[in-house]
Amino acid sequence: MKWQEIFWRALSSVRSNLLRSVLTIFIIAFGIMSLVGILTAIDAAIFSLNDNFSRVGANSFSVRPLRETVRRAGGKEMTKRAEVIKYEQALRFKEEFEFPATVAISVRGTSFATAKFAKEETNPNVRVEGVDEFYLSNNGFSLELGRNISPADVLSGANRAIIGKDIVKNLFGDDSPKAMDQLINIDNIKYRVIGILESKGSSFGNSEDNNILIPLTTAKKYYGDPNDYYKISVAVRSAEEIGSAEAVATGAMRRARRLKVSEKNDFEFVKSDSLIGIIKDNTSMLRFSAIAIGLITLLGAAIGLMNIMLVTVTERTKEIGINKALGATSKNVLWQFLTEAVLICQVGGIVGILLGIMIGNVVTLALGGSFLIPWFWMFLGIILCVIVGVMSGMYPAMKAAAMDPIESLRYE
Repeated sequence: MKWQEIFWRALSSVRSNLLRSVLTIFIIAFGIMSLVGILTAIDAAIFSLNDNFSRVGANSFSVRPLRETVRRAGGKEMTKRAEVIKYEQALRFKEEFEFPATVAISVRGTSFATAKFAKEETNPNVRVEGVDEFYLSNNGFSLELGRNISPADVLSGANRAIIGKDIVKNLFGDDSPKAMDQLINIDNIKYRVIGILESKGSSFGNSEDNNILIPLTTAKKYYGDPNDYYKISVAVRSAEEIGSAEAVATGAMRRARRLKVSEKNDFEFVKSDSLIGIIKDNTSMLRFSAIAIGLITLLGAAIGLMNIMLVTVTERTKEIGINKALGATSKNVLWQFLTEAVLICQVGGIVGILLGIMIGNVVTLALGGSFLIPWFWMFLGIILCVIVGVMSGMYPAMKAAAMDPIESLRYE
């Protein structure tokens, strides 16, 4: 019996038991869908983060208070954070840091501001950030229109604002030229618009365009708090200079924090690639969980498929006897039933992969990521379906192949 004939016989058998086959196909499809869907969403989210960090550049790092994991009495672990970087410390670091690089200082004013212009008003979820003249370049922002915040704006604490595209859309009907040089109210304080940021889209459901940048000293004046955390970012000319820049930054930060010789550093440096590494490490367990969920579902599908194949073998006992009487060998019968099992699994796998890609990317797009085709997980899904088909179909196929043709013909 040729391979083509075995395949068409297997396909005909699947079609003759259509309802039973469809139910099994969907059990397998849901297992593959959960596997491919979750892993696609994770990969796309990491890709989106990596893309966002790459915009900032590989030649920058930030300075933040040290975070340590300490063990408390009773064996419990907790994260201990050093004192926040204060305004005076950030300014002193910028003065002390003698290296060919740009140092940007910023502080979060509020995440719940309301911006108004004429009769138009935004929701109270606008982020206001106090920044200096190097913030845009160090953090991967570009201007669509207007100018950057100048050192003079920072020195004088001027009421100037650079607004994101969401603000332009809400207040000026997405007309950027119209927004330029207008006076807008931010929490009932008037600011003159001096620039429009280029759109950066969303990341993990948070819009990068729903923000307003004002001079650092202006944010300190209106939103200042003794416990504010001032963020420092340093951008060097090339990635090769990162090590030297960190060495110089260590001395400058120790002086800014007024640490004694005997005291260890209570700050640390963070690069974008290290953040991606941390995110990948933290998602490893999520990947394993997704694979475990998919395998458990596939195990249930394999048991169901084996049961269906055993019932099919019993129902088709006389057919098996006729085939053997007409010259079909035990090997031909074995391959026919095994092909049926693998065929059902592959159809279920294809359906599951398509559903998984669709659901995974729907989640990703909702979180602000970009569409992704998970070739590796698709290949893994197909391989798993072949394995499941062979494992669940082998015993019923061997049972069918071992049947005596005379006894099979007598079966009623």
